[in-house]
Parts: sequence; C-alpha cells; structure tokens
Amino acid sequence: MPLADAEKKRRMISASARAQPMAPITTAFPTTATRDFQVRDLSMDVLIAGAARALASGDPFAALNQVALRDDAPALALRGIAMAQLGDFARANALLREAARAFGAAHPVARARCVVAEAEVALASRDLAWPEKSLAAARATLAAQGDPINAAHAAYLQARRLLLLGRLDEASLALADVDALDLPAASRAVHELIAGGIALRRARAQEAAETLARAEHAARQSGIPALMAEVDHAMQALHAVAARQVTPDGARDLTLAEVEALLASPALIVDACRNVVRHGAQTVSLASRPLLFSLARLLAEAWPKDVTREFLIARAFRTGFQDDSHRVRLRVEIGRLRAALQPLAAVTATPDGFALRPHADVAMVVLARPLDVADRDHAAVLACLVDGQAWSSSALALALGASQRTVQRALDALAASGKAHALGHGRARRWMTPAVPAFTTSLLLPTLMPGQ
Repeated sequence: MPLADAEKKRRMISASARAQPMAPITTAFPTTATRDFQVRDLSMDVLIAGAARALASGDPFAALNQVALRDDAPALALRGIAMAQLGDFARANALLREAARAFGAAHPVARARCVVAEAEVALASRDLAWPEKSLAAARATLAAQGDPINAAHAAYLQARRLLLLGRLDEASLALADVDALDLPAASRAVHELIAGGIALRRARAQEAAETLARAEHAARQSGIPALMAEVDHAMQALHAVAARQVTPDGARDLTLAEVEALLASPALIVDACRNVVRHGAQTVSLASRPLLFSLARLLAEAWPKDVTREFLIARAFRTGFQDDSHRVRLRVEIGRLRAALQPLAAVTATPDGFALRPHADVAMVVLARPLDVADRDHAAVLACLVDGQAWSSSALALALGASQRTVQRALDALAASGKAHALGHGRARRWMTPAVPAFTTSLLLPTLMPGQ
C-alpha cells in the first residue's frame, strides 16, 4: 500500500484513540501481552516483532503503524492490545476475540495469551463479571507450556479482581502463588503494586510504604511511563488524608500511618469507616445494624458526657417530631445497643439521656470518614468511582456486595450533589466522578469477612 494511504490510516486511528480515555491500569498491555507473540511457536515477520516491542515500551501508536492494516492472528492480537492501551476497550475486546478464533486449537499458547489480554481489558473497563474459570484455564496452559511471565500475569489479574471485590485474603493467596524474583522489572512492579494495594485496604501503612517503594524501583527499571504513573498514584494515596479523628475537643485529619497508630492504641474506637466498635483485638461489628451504630457514634462523640434523649431521637431517627412512641423505640434500640457492646462498654442511663462508658479506663475516639458523605453506601460507591474509570451500576454492586437498587440510589444521590455523573444511556450507561479528591479511599471500601 502507498505510504500516503498508510499514513492517512494511522492518523485516523490516532484521532479516534485520542478521543478515548486513557486506562490507569495498563501494566499488562505493555509488559506481558506484548511478549505473547514473539518468535516462539509462530513464524512472524519484522512488523509483528516491531509492534510487540513498541507495545512493550508503552507506545501503541508506533505499534499500530506496524500492524493497523493487517488481519492475520498475531496482528489482530497486537491491534487489540494497542486499542486497550488507548482506552477503546470495546474495540480491543472484539479484536482479541477475533485473534483467539484465528489462532484456533492448533496454537493453545497464543489463544491463552489472548484470553489473558482480554481479561485485563475486562478488568480495566471494570467488567467484574467476566468468567474467572477461563482465566484460570489460560493460566494453567501458559504455566504448562513454559510461559511463566504470562502465567504470572494471569495470577496478577486474578489478584486485582479479588482486591476490587474486597476479598483480601483470597487476593493475598493468589499473589503468594507467584515467585516474582525472576520476572522482568515491570512484572515485579505489578506484583508489589498489588501487595501495596492489599496493605492499603488493611490500613497497614508501614507495609504499604515498603511494598510501594519496591514497586517504584521496579517501575523505574522498566521505563514504562504508565506503570510509573500508577505507582505514583498509589504513593499519593499512602500519604493522603485517610480518615478524621473526632474527640470532644474537635476533629483532625489523619493519614493512613496515623490511622494505623490509632488502631494499635489502647483507645476504644468507634470506627465510622467500617461501622465497627473496636478495642485492641476485640471488635463488635454493627455494619448490618446502621441505627445501632448511629446511636453508638452519637454517644461516643459526646463522651465522657451524656446525650439527651431528644437529641438521640432527632439525630438517629432523623425526625423533628417526637412523641411517646419515639421514646419507647429509643429505649428498645438502646437495649439492643447495650447487649451488642457488652464486651467492650456499658450504655448507662442518666437523668437526661444516656452515656457510653468503656469497661477499661481508656479514652474513646470516633474514626470518621475523610469526606462529607453521610451515608456509608454513598461513601463506598464514591470510593470506587474515584479510580477514574467508568463503572456500570452492576459492576459497582458486584464490587461492593450490595444490591443494584442500593447502588443506583447512591449514584443518584451523588449525581444530585455533583459528586458523580453518568455517561451513556440504558445498559451502556457508565458512572464517573468529575474530579479525584485529595483523600485515600482505602478505609471507605468494604472488606468481605471470612464466610461472606
């Protein structure tokens, strides 16, 4: 084809790609899937090898210059990876599926690599319902056929998905299955990034700092700008405001390291980020009992003083009108709270209302969310949206373990307050946040407990 026509085609592709949002998770596209089609089991020409090298260095435009007009299986796969790097996930999926079909059963390794690349496209586009068994089968094929780099990356995708779903123990196990010492620098950076993300979600600031420092070193060794940017974003989350400490003397912002120190202190903590009450190793979860937690927080914020019955009714029941039925209901709920908190504290009656008294002679503090979102469901949804990706309501429901109706109500409320906005209509509708806030979301996201 004449060079002028090829250049025209390249410009059309570049213009289309620039209209798409850049994906924040682009590590696999330039680091592993691009190695999938090297000269191992297929006879490839110079253009294919050049496109693979371009994608490995994070340059999708250079790769498209090499293979944009080709429809053979390796070229289709590389085009799909390039479009994924550029953020056109729908086109990337179509190309990768077409490539997998073109490779056929005669090339199981190449097909498995296409599955891994397609799984990363799904993860980057926050499609969390993709078949996990397909990725596990692809990982097994790659490991058996002597492709440890892409087998490791398949494990990383599994761990990332589990991390998004709040299944931290399972994510840790998936990560522990991979020995990253002999992997390339980019793969080591991804490994440490995931480990750092797990530590952030567990509020382990020191562990997160150590893993992210290793991730930064490996990312710089790889020389991939997108990977270095992702590590930098994680480092910013480590040092951003994670929560607020509320005491009778006022409130102050806390970093994740300060949260970790507070959780290790002897204080009785009413944790409004997780809706639990904790003292040392003892924890009472009120996550499924929001009214009881609201009462516990109101009593803790007033400690060591008491709280009047009228104030408790107005704030916990959210009503300006009070009668005898409200006072009866308050007594019932206080009784339930007293029973729930019995291992940690006592709820005592006073002439004017009620007071919360720790069994031990310790201080009491409230650990509050770092942003002004009253509803816990709203805060969790916003915490997902601030990753910069476009989420569907179904993906949010899956990630948060909530019903789609609950998530939709939260999205509507966030949209009304200007904290979120929608793109598209119907089943193609996606939600984003207009700006990235200056706080870390690790304490806002739900974590599944064993057995859930």
